[in-house]
Amino acid sequence: MKKSIYILFALLTMSCFSGCNKYLDQVPDDVITVEDIFKSKANTDKFLANIYSVIPNEMVQRFVATQNSGPWTASSDEAKYTWDFNYSNNMIRSVWSNTDGTIESFWNSYYRGIRNASYFIQNIDGANPVEVNDLMKTTYKAEARALRALYYYYLVRAYGPVPILGEEILDINKPISDLKLARTPFDECIAYIVSELDKAYTDLPYEPSNNEYGRITKGVVKAYKVEALLLNASPLFNGNTAFAGVKNTDGTALFSANANPEKWRDAATAAKAFIDEFVPNYYQLYKVNNADPFVAAYLSCRNVMTTDWNQEWIFARSNSSNNAQYDRTPKHVGFPSGAQGGGALGATQTIVDAYFMNNGKSITDVTSGYTKDGFVSFKAPYDVASRTTFGAYVNREPRFYVGITYNGSYWLNQANSSTAVLSQFNYSGNSGRSQSTSDVTPTGYTVRKNVSANGNSRGALLIRLANIYLDYAEALNESDPANADILKYLNLIRERAGIPVYGSATIPVPGSQGAMREAIRRERQVELAFENVRFFDTRRWKIAEDTDGGAVYGLNLNADGDAFYTKTLIETRVFKKERDYLFPIPNIEILKNEKMVQNAGW
Repeated sequence: MKKSIYILFALLTMSCFSGCNKYLDQVPDDVITVEDIFKSKANTDKFLANIYSVIPNEMVQRFVATQNSGPWTASSDEAKYTWDFNYSNNMIRSVWSNTDGTIESFWNSYYRGIRNASYFIQNIDGANPVEVNDLMKTTYKAEARALRALYYYYLVRAYGPVPILGEEILDINKPISDLKLARTPFDECIAYIVSELDKAYTDLPYEPSNNEYGRITKGVVKAYKVEALLLNASPLFNGNTAFAGVKNTDGTALFSANANPEKWRDAATAAKAFIDEFVPNYYQLYKVNNADPFVAAYLSCRNVMTTDWNQEWIFARSNSSNNAQYDRTPKHVGFPSGAQGGGALGATQTIVDAYFMNNGKSITDVTSGYTKDGFVSFKAPYDVASRTTFGAYVNREPRFYVGITYNGSYWLNQANSSTAVLSQFNYSGNSGRSQSTSDVTPTGYTVRKNVSANGNSRGALLIRLANIYLDYAEALNESDPANADILKYLNLIRERAGIPVYGSATIPVPGSQGAMREAIRRERQVELAFENVRFFDTRRWKIAEDTDGGAVYGLNLNADGDAFYTKTLIETRVFKKERDYLFPIPNIEILKNEKMVQNAGW
């Protein structure tokens, strides 16, 4: 009997890698036989597209695990969802479980992608030579190899050490538990990921052919090499004695209990190699010109997210469905439907306070000019007119206005002041609790970043050049703290953001390695806010018990007038030290496989 493999896209529309090129722009048959996969280019492309479809779409986080979307934004100190069905609310209360289907879903999905990629790698050379030439075979194989490595990376950053299946010929329809493999030590997992990315690099193009955006390229694999090495160098995995007791049944330690400073050097070297090879010929920081420097910085930091496939994007998931547009758009009762949303992804007071002032200083600096009281007339860069604004939101840096919708903000894309939509989160406001108890901010703010004029079928950005610059600065500060490149690349981010750089007349250079470490972390927090980075940063730095546990503040949602702006406790989060740093291994894997051991605390 012929074996069959299900190739299900579930309307992911992942199949087209650009709006103008129709590569894989089709929904495949529900079932094709294994024997038929490589008989035609059409079926070969369908199978490769199926492997690509495992790439996470982080713009549908309202429904965690759908299209491999993660709980990252609202499970960090950046944000909170009003809607209790969102899995993030389980995590921030520490009531998530190793028996939860969400935990199992990620595990199964990525391993399915890994097994399919391995099968593809092993069999693509036998594809119909009339329709699939040798160059196609070589490139396709490299893409599948890179995707397999990428899926292992997604697994290890969430679960820690996982079983590496290697090149064993596998039945692609069987679950991993049937193989009964032990977990591979974390260092070996990273070494394998890096090795596979390096192998794939050789046979990949610098740019996708025919503008098939979303295809794996040389830049993509080298960028994720940096990410993997940075993860390996970080305190959670590099010398973490709290995980020393996690061992395989044969006694093999899965985590390194002794810190190795050379891991930071490896990450810095990989980041510098990426910059040297790819910047500026293939990637560069995205910038918009405007006569007003503040507006130029605002547009640069806003449009880098909303202009698909611009020169800063390294990798994104193509033509992705999008819940984020609705989740981040306030309710706006009484206004046209195009301006109405659910507004239920609320930014926390923590991230609101993290943004700098326009003079580049922290709001905690007594010379910054920050005030948290009173109202003044103010015009933000997107405003069509000046308006009365609460003092805490005045003269903040451009990225603040990119990232945060606050009470009294003009909504996006306004034509004139007479028809402008103002977002009002106070109790009686158009987006306040008097209008709805479900489609409402939980904090008094909503996340604004990455909301575009049209949110349909966009690229779901996964990594951009700013990530690599900040990775390089961080790794270099840990391995070579006197290196001038630390300040150079940190300041390139601040310069694009329109704020004074370190070493300018008003912003001194951090005076020690520790002070520079905090400056880099602060810059990452702000520059990469709401880009699914903060969750993993606080964990790999091993500070999540401080940042993601305890009191979370917003504003007084049950009040109008001045009382609305009172700093108010929204919730008290629970983060169980050691346990909540990693996902648990799904309980079903432990039950089916006596060699599979659980993470600490689970």
